[in-house]
Amino acid sequence: MKNLTGIIIAIVIFIISSSAYIVDEREVAIKFRFKQIVESGIKPGLHFKLPLIHTIKKFNSQILTLDAKPDRFLTNEKKYVRVDFFVKWRITDVSEYYRATRGDIARAKNRLEGIMKDGLRNELSKRTILETISGERGEIITSLRDKSNLDAKELGIEIIDARMSQIDFPSTVSESVYDRMRSERQRVAQDFRSRGKEEAEKIQAGADRKATIIEANAYSKGETMRGEGDAKSAAIYAKAYSKDAEFYAFYRSLSAYEKSLGNSSDIMVIEPDSDFFRYFKKKKVTKPQNQAPATPPQDKQQINQMGPYPVYSYPQYFYPAANMSNNQPAQPQEKKNTAVKSSESEQAKQ
Repeated sequence: MKNLTGIIIAIVIFIISSSAYIVDEREVAIKFRFKQIVESGIKPGLHFKLPLIHTIKKFNSQILTLDAKPDRFLTNEKKYVRVDFFVKWRITDVSEYYRATRGDIARAKNRLEGIMKDGLRNELSKRTILETISGERGEIITSLRDKSNLDAKELGIEIIDARMSQIDFPSTVSESVYDRMRSERQRVAQDFRSRGKEEAEKIQAGADRKATIIEANAYSKGETMRGEGDAKSAAIYAKAYSKDAEFYAFYRSLSAYEKSLGNSSDIMVIEPDSDFFRYFKKKKVTKPQNQAPATPPQDKQQINQMGPYPVYSYPQYFYPAANMSNNQPAQPQEKKNTAVKSSESEQAKQ
């Protein structure tokens, strides 16, 4: 009885273990019944099946890499280039993938490599070598991926990305290709330099125009202010002239003397009668008409009270005290006013 119980328990454990299976997070599964697909695209988790009736096949659902062998491709210049490329792909329809490849990943890679080479051959045949290795490489890859995905869909595969890792040239065309590349880059560089120079000239012209406008406005404002200042200065001068024109002319003459005669080494060639020296000339003092002559002093005491060199206020008469030593009245002599002469001498010294 105990042996029978053990056998039953063993059978139950076998049935349970045979009917349960687990699909990993990185996998996708297909359920077969006598080699016929009854369920595909089974997601990760715990699942059950009928033992001895159902079979399970699991496939990698991660992104896989196809590193193709380098091959030669013909450009529209009838020249060959050697291209090395790789492809990133994954299984999207597991049932189609199984029908197309019988689940053999090597067969899937061979089929995918053929699809990619056909598409790459078609793309490169439309372009030159220079276009292939320069700016149009991204366009080639995009077009290749989109067109190849249509054929890869029949395999239950999706192409995620494709890249040309290396492009080699035959030795006969390498140097010419490089020369053309250099010429093209130089042309592009020259174009950029020309545009930059043109833009710089525009900026410089705009700055010069603004500077000219600013300078013109500043000059106009300065001239206006200078004119207003000159007008105020002229008004002040006119006011000063109106108060005492003769004194102002005398003051300006003194300033001119100071500037012109300030250095002893300066030499001026001017006529003595020039108006420049008009304040150095003796002024003629005319005798007032209808005025009685001055009365000379009569005694020595009166002479002493007048000082050593008395000067009377009467114009044209000068009485030196030396002539009165013998108590004799000095005879009047016609002289110019010494006070005027002394003032002129002090002006000349200044």
